[in-house]
Amino acid sequence: MKNYNKVKHIVTGIILLFTFNLKAQEESPTKDDNPNPEFEMGQGLNFNFNNGDYQFKIGGMIQPYVGYRKDSTNEPNYFLNSKRTFFNLSGKAVKEKISFLLQTDFSQATPLLDAWVSYAPNSYFKITLGQQLTFSNNREMTIMEPQLQFIDRSLISTQYSSTGREFGIFVVSNFNIGNILLVPQAAITSGDGRNSFGANSIDYDLGGLKYAGRLDLYPFGNFTEGNNNLIADIKKEDKPKIALGIAGSYNVGASNYRGEGHGDFLVYNSNGSNSLPDYRKLFYDVLVKYKGVSFLGEYAIATAKVKEGTFFDVTALDELKPTEISQLLALGNGINTQLGYVFNKKFGIDFRYATVAPEFKSNNNSIVKDRNEITLGLTKYVNENNLKINASITQLNYESKSSLIGAFYVQMIF
Repeated sequence: MKNYNKVKHIVTGIILLFTFNLKAQEESPTKDDNPNPEFEMGQGLNFNFNNGDYQFKIGGMIQPYVGYRKDSTNEPNYFLNSKRTFFNLSGKAVKEKISFLLQTDFSQATPLLDAWVSYAPNSYFKITLGQQLTFSNNREMTIMEPQLQFIDRSLISTQYSSTGREFGIFVVSNFNIGNILLVPQAAITSGDGRNSFGANSIDYDLGGLKYAGRLDLYPFGNFTEGNNNLIADIKKEDKPKIALGIAGSYNVGASNYRGEGHGDFLVYNSNGSNSLPDYRKLFYDVLVKYKGVSFLGEYAIATAKVKEGTFFDVTALDELKPTEISQLLALGNGINTQLGYVFNKKFGIDFRYATVAPEFKSNNNSIVKDRNEITLGLTKYVNENNLKINASITQLNYESKSSLIGAFYVQMIF
């Protein structure tokens, strides 16, 4: 079971921080009979109260989707559905310097994606408590789904992550050294992914906490506003812009093969108690944009640390072998490269090559297996990224087999 005293102290500290920095208003805010609701595609329906001191937004995103998959040994399959159906509520208390986000995806059986509250005393520091898309994975995995170049994430994203969302405390800062921008980030999370406490209070977390961080370096300054949370260069940077990143995490006692769940497997020590392995990930990435051209390169490594005297079950006589942990956790490495070009901010063409390999090739039962994919995508930007049409085709190669995957979708952010 988790060391809940740690969590208790951390949460107590957050509460004290808010208490000392938030001053109660002496008078109730003046009621604004006309909140002046405004709607803009991609920006949602916005309400401003008390002369803009309090802001509230209703937004979302839909992705009607048609898919096709033909494996080399099977009949083709067709998919007709809504790939993603987001609904979100967000807001900000300007004077109190607090913001929040609640976001769901009704295309999933468990729809809750994000639920957090942030406090930003200035433009250089922000602390967040709640569930959000973590920054400790590869760069593509840190980008929200509506901003992706393709309908699905790359092999290294899907092999070593699930949704990329976790519950915990997240700290983000940024500072400039001349024209150079540095963005250090750190997090302490449950280590069991989103909705980590399961269906009820009895379904408690397993293992320990997860400690993670990321450092991004922008040697030529940040990307243009509206272009910094995308992979594609839809703003067509007039000067070369580069983002160099390194991210890593240490998950104490993982019991899910990607470290984003719990209870999917258990291992034991000689006393019959849980002896879960520690799960470690390390990522390097670079993103370059210039005059419509974008390039993303990523490298991933996932390893584990197993305690001595660990067994598959309480009756086992032989200890867990080092290579056997790859049957429980996704261990290995991977590379993802994406190259794109946006023509006149209206049309885009994108190419992706990704590959993953297991840490122990001698173990045929490893979760990670040798795979590679090649994807070509075409995008029509009707209203930048807010309304776009995308078609792609992917060749996936694995275990001497192959699959041809086609996708067509329309995206509308409202």
